[in-house]
Amino acid sequence: MPNPAYNSRFLLLTVLLIATTPASLAADLERTLVIKNHRFEPAEVRVPANQRVRLTISNQDNSAEEFESHALNREKIIPAGAKVVIFIGPLQAGRYAFFGEYNEASAKGTVIAE
Repeated sequence: MPNPAYNSRFLLLTVLLIATTPASLAADLERTLVIKNHRFEPAEVRVPANQRVRLTISNQDNSAEEFESHALNREKIIPAGAKVVIFIGPLQAGRYAFFGEYNEASAKGTVIAE
C-alpha cells in the first residue's frame, strides 16, 4: 500500500527542484536570420547577454552562402533553399560581427548582446 507521507514529500521535492532550476537550463532563446538577395535580414540581431541562443538561418537565395563570424567563432555553409541552426553564447554584452563569406560586400550583420 502506498505511503501518503512519502508521496507528499516526493511531490514537494519535485516541485522544489522544478522551481529552483537555473534559468541557464531553460530552453534556448531562438532568433531567425534570412539570407535574401545576398544579404542577411535582419542585419542586426539583438539577444540577451549571458544567455545561449539558437540562431536559425534560412537561405532563400539560389546559391549557397557561408555564415562566418570570427567574433562568435562560428562558420557554417548554408546551401541554397536550406535552413541551418547555429548555437551562440552565452555572450557578454557587446557587438559581434558576422558576414557571408561568398558575398562579403553585401552579406553583413551584427549580433548585439545586451
